[in-house]
Amino acid sequence: YLMINRSIHQEDTMSVNIYEPNIGILKYIKQILMNIKGETDSNTIIVGDFDIPLSTTDRATEQKINKEILDLNCTFDQMDLTDIYGTLHPTAAEYTFFSSAHGIFFRIDHMLGHKTSGNKFKKIEIISSTASDHNGIKLEINKKNFGNSTNKWKLNNMLLNNMLTQWVSEEI
Repeated sequence: YLMINRSIHQEDTMSVNIYEPNIGILKYIKQILMNIKGETDSNTIIVGDFDIPLSTTDRATEQKINKEILDLNCTFDQMDLTDIYGTLHPTAAEYTFFSSAHGIFFRIDHMLGHKTSGNKFKKIEIISSTASDHNGIKLEINKKNFGNSTNKWKLNNMLLNNMLTQWVSEEI
């Protein structure tokens, strides 16, 4: 995962991009959430290819949500996180991924935000892509709830150093 602290419309915001391995997905996402729990607030947006539908509306077929996904959703609730797309489009049947092996559409790419920050988001939409097997997600920020835009990006290099150090230590 990658955390980026930046200023959007003169308000400090943290974006967390999660891309997980194909095995142990739910455990991996939950562990990342536990790792960043103390650093998240109402200005945190978590995005990523979660490789799983989080609700029954996230898949084109009627299929129950398993216990592990319910547990992950419980973790989201405990952290006051909500699926931004699902909140703004609760009944929409739009998907970010098509599995040609199964012939089924899914919404497995997600954007999560704090439950109290709903008024900060103007619009979210799924953007079709012909160059990838995943469609994109576009989030528009509501300028009425922010100051003027500064377009300032700041990467905390310590995060990269800590990740690199941990990886090297594990490899040794």
